[in-house]
Amino acid sequence: MGSVQSSRGGAGQPVWTRTLIGWHIVFWVLLGMTLAMSFLGELGAVRQALFAGTVVVLGAAYQFVGLRAIRFRRALPAYAYRLVLIACLMVLIGIYPQSVFLMFIASAQIWLLNEDIREGIGLSLLLVLGVGTAQLWNAGWGWDAFWSILPWMLVSLVVSLLFGIWIEKVITQSQQRAELIEQLESARDELAEAHHSAGVMAERERMAREIHDTLAQGMTSIVMLAQAASAELSRGGVDGAGARLAAIEDTARENLAEARALVAAFTPVALSEATLTEVLRRQAERFAAETGVDVQVSLDLPDDEVAALPQAQQVVLLRSAQEALANVRKHAAATQVLITLGLSDGRVWIEIRDDGSGFTPGTVSGGFGLSAMRGRVEESGGTVEVESTPGRGTRVQVLIPAVQEDV
Repeated sequence: MGSVQSSRGGAGQPVWTRTLIGWHIVFWVLLGMTLAMSFLGELGAVRQALFAGTVVVLGAAYQFVGLRAIRFRRALPAYAYRLVLIACLMVLIGIYPQSVFLMFIASAQIWLLNEDIREGIGLSLLLVLGVGTAQLWNAGWGWDAFWSILPWMLVSLVVSLLFGIWIEKVITQSQQRAELIEQLESARDELAEAHHSAGVMAERERMAREIHDTLAQGMTSIVMLAQAASAELSRGGVDGAGARLAAIEDTARENLAEARALVAAFTPVALSEATLTEVLRRQAERFAAETGVDVQVSLDLPDDEVAALPQAQQVVLLRSAQEALANVRKHAAATQVLITLGLSDGRVWIEIRDDGSGFTPGTVSGGFGLSAMRGRVEESGGTVEVESTPGRGTRVQVLIPAVQEDV
């Protein structure tokens, strides 16, 4: 029998050995039943002691030789154990013929330890001849006993061979399946790597085209306009230079918008260098330093759970907090802001609450920022809730399904 390994199996074990726990249980149950039944057979003290001793020898041989032979697929222990198995069965059946049902597990073990079908046939024949000889000895020899045992021996041999061939096919199919699984896993890994490489190259090409068609052309226009303005100034054309500077400002604004559109598709640099919690606290400190507003960050879930969130969800939460703070800066005239990050009912949420001037929902346009926030959150399967009362501040809450990444 081969030694093909499954990538899912234990090291050094064929794939089919994962099912051997059932055979181990059957062996010990049958051996225990045989020993228990022998005490009911009135064998006598000497024969009973010999029988029990043989059971112990067989159990020890299986535990210390047979199991290792099965686990490590070594030929010498396999041969030694099977010869001990046949010899013990001859003794047990010779003393107590009812022990013959142990042939069921003996036939299975002969084939489980088999390396070649001819070897299995030879040892099965040896097992049947040995057991038949033990029965004949127990019956007192004689031709009558021989002819009565012969049909049973032939049937046992045929059953053993059929059973063994079936086991051999099961093991062969298991090994072939293990080879196929390994090949499929290897092909899957190669395909995934190829798709990843192709995706990286395609994204690089897309970015190169986008930068060439937008930022690079815009920068070229700015350089040309700056040169033209410089020439106008050298000739004393102040009005013309002012027009050129206005064009430079417009072009720069357009380039800035294009840059933001490109960057929006990528992970923020801040998140690539720190956790979401750290980034939120830095944002709060910077906002407080720039505006004088007291900004606090509160967490209703552990840092490790925050870090386990997919990167895309962390980006959505960070962008939502940044947009809410931008609105506070522009419109709220607040003195305090509280940012809270939490997890409940399978959803992660972030809430930005301020004590500013507030507004009446529905009477004020949310502008581009709030619309972009809603669009980004809805793409993640979440929702945005905005509550505000004139003179009593505003609360913005973003909720998205919490899906933790596999570590």
